[in-house]
Amino acid sequence: MGLPPFRNLFFGNYFIGILAVALNVETNVQLRLPFFSVSYYCLLFILPVVYYTYAYQHQTIAPSTTNPRSKWYYENSSLVFNMQIVLLGLAALCAGAILIQHYENIIHLPSFYWILILLIIIAGLLYYGLLPGFTLRQVGWLKAFVIGFVWACCANLLPIIMLRVEFNVDFHQHILWVFLFLKNWTFCTVNAIIFDIKDYPSDANKQLKTFVVRYGLRKTIFSILIPILSIGMIALLCFATFKGFGFLPGIINCIPFVLTLYVAYSMRKRHSLDYYLIIIDGLILFKACCGIVAMYFVKG
Repeated sequence: MGLPPFRNLFFGNYFIGILAVALNVETNVQLRLPFFSVSYYCLLFILPVVYYTYAYQHQTIAPSTTNPRSKWYYENSSLVFNMQIVLLGLAALCAGAILIQHYENIIHLPSFYWILILLIIIAGLLYYGLLPGFTLRQVGWLKAFVIGFVWACCANLLPIIMLRVEFNVDFHQHILWVFLFLKNWTFCTVNAIIFDIKDYPSDANKQLKTFVVRYGLRKTIFSILIPILSIGMIALLCFATFKGFGFLPGIINCIPFVLTLYVAYSMRKRHSLDYYLIIIDGLILFKACCGIVAMYFVKG
C-alpha cells in the first residue's frame, strides 16, 4: 500500500504543486526567460495544492473503503482544513509581496494581460463548478481538454504575464509560445484522459461520459490519444526547428510523448494505486525534466 508520507505527498496534492513549478521552470528554460521571484514560485506551488484539494475537503460522510483517496480525506478532514487555511495565508503573503514590489507594473498592465488573467480564472472556476449554472468538468468528453487547458495556462500563460509584471518586458516570439502552449495542452490533456481510464468504473456509474466510457479503451487509445499526442509532438518539433535545437534535444523532448503512449497502452490491465500515483502524475514531471535537460545540449 505504500508508506503514509508517500501517500500524503500525492493525496494532499503537494506533488501537483511541484508539477506546476516544474512546468514553469521548463518554460523559462526553453524560452530563455529570466527566473522569477521566490514569492511567485511559492505562490505557484501553493495555489494548485489548494485548488485540487477543494474538491475533497468537504467530505462529510464515511466513504467506501474502495476509494483510498476519499477515505484519506475523510480520516484527515481536520488536518486538510487546517492546511488549507495555512496555505491560503501563505499565498496571501506571497501575493502581497509581489503586489507591493511590482505595484506600478501591475496597475499598468495592458488590457491584453488582464484578458489572459481572466481567462485563467474562468477556466479554473468552471472546472469545479464554482460559477453558477454550468460545470465544464461534468461534460465528460470535454473534461480532459479543460484540465489540459488549465495546465497549459499555468505552464505557458503565467510566465508571460509574470515577465511583464516582474521585469516590465513583453514577450514577442508569439509563434514559439503557441507551439509550446499546444505541446503542453495536448500532453496534459492526454494525461487527463489516462486518468479517466483509471477511473472508468466510477465514471461509468456516475454516467460521466468520458472518452473511455463512450468508446472503450482500444478506440480511446488509437483514435483519440495517438492523434492528440501526434499534434503535440508536431508542435514540439516545430518549436525545436524554429529554435534550432538539433537532433539530440529534439529526441529528448520526444521521449515523454512516447512513454505516455506506452503508459496508456499499459492501462489495459489494472495496476496498484501507487502505480497510478507515481506513473501518471510523474509523466508531467518527467516531461518538464526532459525539456529542461534537453536545453543543456542546445548550442548557442
